[in-house]
Amino acid sequence: MSQHVTVIAEAGVNHNGSLETALALVDAAAVAGADIVKFQTFKADALAAATAPKAVYQARETGSEQSQLDMLRALELPADHHHELARACETTGIEFLSTAFDTESLKFLVGEMGIKRIKIPSGELTNAPLVLEAARSGLPMILSTGMATLGDVEAALGVVAFGMTGGNEAPCAAAFEAAYASQQGRDALRDRVTVLHCTTDYPTPPEAVNMNAMATMGRAFGVQTGYSDHTAGLAIPVLAVGQGATLIEKHFTLDRGMPGPDHKASLEPDDLASMIAMIREAQVALGSSVKAPGEAERKNIIVARKSLVAAQPIAAGDVFTEDNLTVKRPGKGRAPMDFWSLLGTPAGRAYDIDEAVE
Repeated sequence: MSQHVTVIAEAGVNHNGSLETALALVDAAAVAGADIVKFQTFKADALAAATAPKAVYQARETGSEQSQLDMLRALELPADHHHELARACETTGIEFLSTAFDTESLKFLVGEMGIKRIKIPSGELTNAPLVLEAARSGLPMILSTGMATLGDVEAALGVVAFGMTGGNEAPCAAAFEAAYASQQGRDALRDRVTVLHCTTDYPTPPEAVNMNAMATMGRAFGVQTGYSDHTAGLAIPVLAVGQGATLIEKHFTLDRGMPGPDHKASLEPDDLASMIAMIREAQVALGSSVKAPGEAERKNIIVARKSLVAAQPIAAGDVFTEDNLTVKRPGKGRAPMDFWSLLGTPAGRAYDIDEAVE
């Protein structure tokens, strides 16, 4: 049986600061069949300095007049909105999740909101204090790896291993490396961490996806792997499932024409539902690693395969030859693999034309 692929519908900041829109995103994610709907939790003043520029895609979608800090201030989710969204998720049967971009927000999500897992976004992968705080929570962790080298990911996993194994010494590079190398650390990473391959570009062109890197991380680190997608279409996340992803994350919005930084690189609800349906189909199609006829095939074995039959009348005692033996359907008799072993041996009884040879 194939492993269930967890789908995170990334609402992010596509609520545009509106609780009504955020609640509609929860409903849309649930209807589409996602397992989790995810938002973003941050204090704008703790996330960006006043001088921080917008990303190219942000400036393209929102203009360059407004600063990144002002844009983020308009997209903050107040604490009471978080509680409203969590209640809506409970009602609709979908898991509530939000990504923290600062330590205060992380403590709020873990301590007050009771999230079930922690997602570290690509931009925070090298933020060791935040990653360590997350690891010490005891919750399962998801790490996105956009913009990262294999070394960056290993360094972050060292911090995670240190935090998850309760290292008593002061945090430092040597302690992180020791935790990562320990059996306890490796077990914690294997059991509680999923690393997501990701390309931080909005939208990501297919030639920039580099999907093979996902399997590279799985082999290198011995962890579950998944894919956080920023491409414009539906096909690449399904490809990721075929490549072994156990988790898929995809941005979605109610309307790609809405103003805001992420709407253009997001799926609308109908496309989100289509993508999830394709993922579920791919998930089922993966099956097991055993190569054997499945139940759907068994009924066709007799019809499609062939047996050894008499090519002409054969009397008892006649020697089987290439002239009096042939191969025809149905496949309920002796397998054609026995053709050569029968040649030169006597028939134990008489056979009519097309009668299966025993």
